[in-house]
Amino acid sequence: MDLDKLMSKHLSRYFDGSKTIPDETLQQLLKFLRSAPTSTNIQPNHFYVLSSQEGKQRLAANLGERFQDNAEKILNASHTIILTTRADIPEHHLEAVFSKERADGRFADAAKQERWEFMTRDFLNLRKYGYKDEYHWMEKQTYMVMGLTMMAAAELGVEAMPLEGFDPVSVDKAFDIRATGYTTTVLLALGYPDEAKQYKTPVSRFAPERLFTFA
Repeated sequence: MDLDKLMSKHLSRYFDGSKTIPDETLQQLLKFLRSAPTSTNIQPNHFYVLSSQEGKQRLAANLGERFQDNAEKILNASHTIILTTRADIPEHHLEAVFSKERADGRFADAAKQERWEFMTRDFLNLRKYGYKDEYHWMEKQTYMVMGLTMMAAAELGVEAMPLEGFDPVSVDKAFDIRATGYTTTVLLALGYPDEAKQYKTPVSRFAPERLFTFA
């Protein structure tokens, strides 16, 4: 990965609609997305991968009136991923996580798995009843997953642009998401840049001395 190149460029805001991510590259990216870590391995996400014109048009038409300027970006992107987050953590989801861990042999012996499950339940109870931030905590996992996926996309030569300019109620309704126990958190458009519309000006960031404290 060319870090100097990444640090000197703007995120692509406009895509070349004539270019499509090769399936092999997409599958690599989705494999990475599936592997991205979340706290306590809670895996609170479901991902809607839109590649067809029908799917992208449905999303573009349901961004909400004030966010229609993002429609062009979605329609020209090769793919757009709707990253959704669980509204809560029902017992059946938690048991599914534990069952998969047991089947995959995540821990060397049953006692360690049992201890892990006890600690996970205790931590989740703390988030729900102590800090009262269970959903917000899960959303933070979603953003962490998205950030890692953006880095993976860059490694694969794919531009990734996060989008928060949308009405989540409208998007949820368009894809019947809330009926599944999830809700839309953020969008990630993927593709190749429209070079004629890329920003060529320098990236503007605070000086290091304002950003870093060393102890």
